[in-house]
Amino acid sequence: MSAGAEAGAPRVAVIVPCFNDGPTVRETLASIQEDEPVELVLVDDGSTDPFTRTVLAELEAEGVPTIHHEANRGLIEARMTGLARTSAPYVLPLDADDMVVPGALAAMADMLDAEPRAAACCGDYEEFGESSFVRAVPAELDPYRVAYTNEYPVTSLFRREVLEEIDGWRYPGALASYEDWLLWMKLAGREALVLHLGPGRLTYRRRLHAGQRARMLDIGKAQHRQIYRQLRDANPELFSRLREYRRRSTLSPLRKLAYPLVYGGRARLPFERKIKRLLDRAGVWTLRR
Repeated sequence: MSAGAEAGAPRVAVIVPCFNDGPTVRETLASIQEDEPVELVLVDDGSTDPFTRTVLAELEAEGVPTIHHEANRGLIEARMTGLARTSAPYVLPLDADDMVVPGALAAMADMLDAEPRAAACCGDYEEFGESSFVRAVPAELDPYRVAYTNEYPVTSLFRREVLEEIDGWRYPGALASYEDWLLWMKLAGREALVLHLGPGRLTYRRRLHAGQRARMLDIGKAQHRQIYRQLRDANPELFSRLREYRRRSTLSPLRKLAYPLVYGGRARLPFERKIKRLLDRAGVWTLRR
């Protein structure tokens, strides 16, 4: 705990939305291991699966703070419910099929304590499941990158007051997917300062192709062009300054040229998943394990 934190007062709130994630949610909660108190809330987003409902009832009986939505409201509203029901100054969203690296919460909170201007702190992360890679995250928030693709992690530590100012992951209307990309776009449009723990410093382990996230990503790919237009419309402060952000970006000239062609609003094609796997094996944007 930092010298400025009150004894016993949690610096970090962890929000765990759960929709039919019974097989993995216990492992997710068990991964939260810190030498300081952590404020935890589990948000049951209207789970219908009998096994999940049993697991959630057991966890609640064991003392896990749990909020129940009578019907499924979606990941965005589940997170916003958790945000409203917690009070710690830093907030970490954690999907119910992922795992936090022990000690990562305190390490990120220490960095935010030391830099009051920073809106968030992140690190590299491991993807596991079909394959295992450590995915390298950019060292700083680059608005030019964010305008075309999201290379920043879902599970990062955010300053509460900033999340509240930008209305978190909410979109002014219905958004089928890409809520995390939306949040990073909001932060990039404000030119927010984002800290990184350092190369190779892991913050969490992201499970591939499981749970609610996989279902939402499938929706996102099918409706990519439509959702991307929504993101552009919701972030005029970002997209109106792309020429300026392109000049300031630390990307190489070749990648600056490639991003609008490879990413952006272009429709996603079925074979792209295979290409991504080949690039991962080659070490592009990853550190192989």
